[in-house]
Amino acid sequence: MSFGDFRRRADRVRDIPLGTVLRFRGAKPDRCDKAKWHTEQGPLSVTEPKFTNWQQDNGGGGAIDLVMHLDDVGFRTAVEWLEQQLAAGHFTAGEATTNCSSGKSSATPVETRQLQLPAPDDRMLARICHYLTARRHLAPALLEPLLRSGRLYADSRGNVVFLLVAGKAKRPVGAELRGTGPRVWRGMAPGTRKDLGYFWIGAKGSRQLVLCESAIDAISCHQMHSQYICLSTAGVRANPRWLSGLVHRGYEIHCGFDSDEPGDGCADRMMAIYPAIKRMRPPAHDWNDALVSG
Repeated sequence: MSFGDFRRRADRVRDIPLGTVLRFRGAKPDRCDKAKWHTEQGPLSVTEPKFTNWQQDNGGGGAIDLVMHLDDVGFRTAVEWLEQQLAAGHFTAGEATTNCSSGKSSATPVETRQLQLPAPDDRMLARICHYLTARRHLAPALLEPLLRSGRLYADSRGNVVFLLVAGKAKRPVGAELRGTGPRVWRGMAPGTRKDLGYFWIGAKGSRQLVLCESAIDAISCHQMHSQYICLSTAGVRANPRWLSGLVHRGYEIHCGFDSDEPGDGCADRMMAIYPAIKRMRPPAHDWNDALVSG
C-alpha cells in the first residue's frame, strides 16, 4: 500500500466525532461539565475536534490522536482500530452509549481486534514489585501467587500487566496496564475484550464478590476484606456482559466502585438492572486510597 493510500484511509476516520469514540470505549461524560469525560487515561477536556488531558499534560486533535492517547499506540494502529470499529458507517455522534447510561452498550464492533498482550520481562520484576508494595502498599503474600500464575507480570517498559481472564479459567481475554514511573499512566492491551472476562483475586470457594474499577483496587479490597473474591471491571461499567452469569449463579455481589460521582452513578444503574447487587462504598476515594491511608 502506498503512502497516499494510507493517508486517504486516515482522512476517512480522522473526523469521526470524539464523543462517538469515547462513548464506544465506555468513557463517562461528566455530569456537571459537558466538556469533561472520564476515561481509562483519566479525565479529558473535549472541545471538538481537540482534547486535553491536563493530568498528563497531553492532548491532540481528531479521532486518530484520541485513540493513540487512550491506547498508547502508534498512528497506523489507531487508524486500523477506527476502521475496524467505527468507520463502517454504522455510528454517528451519540449513537454508541456507555454501559452506565443504558445498562448495555448499543455499539457492536465491526471486527474484533486480535489480542496483543505485552511480552513478560523478568528484568522489570523488581521494579513493579517495588511499585506495588512501596507505593501501593499491597501485601507481597497476595502478589506472589499472582506472579507465579502469570496473572500479574512486568513488561519491557516496566508496566504492571494484570491479565483479564474468561471466568476463573486461564484463557486471557485482555490486560490492564499500569505504569510504574513518576507519571500516572494506565491503559489496556490492544485487542482487550473487557466484556468477556476480568481480573480477579480471592478464595475460590467464596460466594461473595466485590466489583472494583481496577485490578489494583481489587487487590486492595481483598487485602482489607479477605472473605471476598474481588473482581476488576477495568473501568466504570454498569453491566459488563459476564455480570449476568454471576448474578444467575447466586453469588452475593457488591458494587465497590469509587466513592465519587461516576462511581456512585454507575453503581445506581447497576443495582437498578440487578436489584440483588448491593453497594459497598470504599471508605476513601477508592480501595487503594483506603488501604494506603489506613
